[in-house]
Amino acid sequence: MAVNLSTVQLHHIDLPRVVNNLLQRHRLAPRSLELEVTETSLMKDISTAAQHLLSLRRSGALIAIDDFGTGYSSLSYLKSLPLDKIKIDKSFVQDLIDDGDDATIVRAIIQLGKSLGMQVIAEGVETVEQEAYVIAEGCHEGQGYLYSKPLGARELVAYLKQARRNKAVIM
Repeated sequence: MAVNLSTVQLHHIDLPRVVNNLLQRHRLAPRSLELEVTETSLMKDISTAAQHLLSLRRSGALIAIDDFGTGYSSLSYLKSLPLDKIKIDKSFVQDLIDDGDDATIVRAIIQLGKSLGMQVIAEGVETVEQEAYVIAEGCHEGQGYLYSKPLGARELVAYLKQARRNKAVIM
């Protein structure tokens, strides 16, 4: 389960305690929780953000940097923050087939993430051509309308049940 953290939430003094309490209360395995932060939210107070993310990661939660490449894109924080995943922003993925610069940026982000030991996710995958490109470049996962439109809670449950019956791989 992936949860986006807002800037306010990321920097709230009680964030690690609240997340740990929720994990315990709902008996969730910590590794089943992925917390997503944007580059912009990290930059408000990088020190506090780093402390909170480290505490959450020690608890077992996965940490992902969302919309990578659209914010500050300082490469120094990639090595100093406890990040497990990097999500390539859809603005680079949407035109990568026709735009050589976008294709180069996507390829570079995939290689960067893999070299740093992170899983790499391509956001905004809408066509089989985009999917084929990111897979060929070594991307670990894709996200976008090619797989599913955004779903409400009830729709998601039905979708997952159907996928289980069909033994589908859900990315």
